[in-house]
Amino acid sequence: MTATVSTGIRFCPGTEVVAADAVHTTPLGYDRDALAAGTPLPVPASVELTERLSECDAILVSFHGKLGDSLLALSAVRALCNWFALRPDRGPMPIRAEGPYAQLLARSGLITHPPGAASYARFVVLGDREFVARHRENAHVSVVCDPAAPPCWSSGGRAYADMPARYYLSLERRLGVRLHTSAPFSPTLTSGENRLSQQLQASGWFDGLTIAAITATSWPERKDYTAERFAEVAARIADARRTHVRLLLVGGAHDGCVRIAAAEPGHAVRALHLDGLPADDLADVFPRCDLVLGNDTGLTHLAAMARRADGGGPPVIGLYARHSHSKWRTGQPHHHAVATPFSERMHQGDLCPVRDVIAPDSDVHLDAITPGSLARVCADLLGGAER
Repeated sequence: MTATVSTGIRFCPGTEVVAADAVHTTPLGYDRDALAAGTPLPVPASVELTERLSECDAILVSFHGKLGDSLLALSAVRALCNWFALRPDRGPMPIRAEGPYAQLLARSGLITHPPGAASYARFVVLGDREFVARHRENAHVSVVCDPAAPPCWSSGGRAYADMPARYYLSLERRLGVRLHTSAPFSPTLTSGENRLSQQLQASGWFDGLTIAAITATSWPERKDYTAERFAEVAARIADARRTHVRLLLVGGAHDGCVRIAAAEPGHAVRALHLDGLPADDLADVFPRCDLVLGNDTGLTHLAAMARRADGGGPPVIGLYARHSHSKWRTGQPHHHAVATPFSERMHQGDLCPVRDVIAPDSDVHLDAITPGSLARVCADLLGGAER
């Protein structure tokens, strides 16, 4: 259940099922849980889309925008794969990805062919609007993933608020058939060993209690919890658990350079700055940690989706001050949120302060989430406590 952390601040666990009557939703038009996979829906399919898709012989995934938007849209790729798998006249559909995250997206298991593979006569291109448009002349049909478009759906008394669910169910309705996947709709990304994770392991950074804190953000004025606050959270956890904490501070590439530097924020906390590292490298680091904290940003979504080979990995807590905490999550049960009252209102009303041009009543910033309150949430999660 959602719980109060401090005045107005809420902890929202990833396992929480949001009731449809508690938030603003758009009804799917059918009880999804009552339908078996492959059952035609009682809402009409998009004939133009399904006829063109049925004539395609490959899928091109083309994401060139923000990391987080690209990762959360992988559920749309999964929906297309599920639809083609239901067609008895089809063998395995070749799927390739292009763009800066092609290798990272391939970790989902959805991509079957490497970038630059042979072209196909009729293909569907799925991706962000700008780069889908670049294939307009050659693609047989296009599927645009616009994060502002899909609503919070509801069915069977349940709201489907997270972005992967929105994309998946939007395509399911347009395709006119109940698809295989149930929540969570986002795929996970497999992790392994790389040079960075091996070096960190050899240097003892994964010994004991290791916390990764993601300071990277595209909007520092609104979404930056700061390295100093994360260090204070780590120190409070160290005191509460009477142990030493290793803190990996993961930042962005402000000058285009990679920077790795040690810091000593406290007697019980040993810290290391990891700035500007490729997301593909970090996908092998996050699953080795015991806890990941992060601003509402793409690397936090990556941390929630990256899992070890056995499916395990750390709990991930995203911090939300301005945008809906439910929409901008992966839907994975280990992906939690700590949110301000404004973020909670955006969640309840299915609103976006940018899309809907909403100015908060007062300045909304992550400093409303105190290190003390966040440390208590972290201590409970690390201790296995139910909230």
